Amino acid sequence: MSAFYDRMAATALRLIARFGSEQTLRDVTAGVYDEVAGEWTTEPTDLEQPAQLILLDYTLQESGLMYAEGSQIQKGDKKIIIAAKDLAWPPSLTTKVDVDGVLWQIVNVKEANPAGTPLVYFCQGRK
Repeated sequence: MSAFYDRMAATALRLIARFGSEQTLRDVTAGVYDEVAGEWTTEPTDLEQPAQLILLDYTLQESGLMYAEGSQIQKGDKKIIIAAKDLAWPPSLTTKVDVDGVLWQIVNVKEANPAGTPLVYFCQGRK
């Protein structure tokens, strides 16, 4: 990582912490099942980590025809911006975001990653 992008990641974290809140990312690691023995050799594990994030509504312009059948963004979806710095693992499509007790399933993730340094994750969350 370059010093410039390290500073950008720190700035993104600082701004999101200032204007957002610390919430929890939840995920489950896949276990390994031995079909021959008929047992789990590695149990699935629940993962949790704190994350600084901002939960926003989509604007009408961002969502396009958000109420049209087959559109990607559905009514009630939220934009979740997560600071990448200090995360143990990045959000994925199996990740749920716990925002004040409300679980949002991530259905889309885009990463701002200039020069190989993750700055923020732009996620689409759905109840």
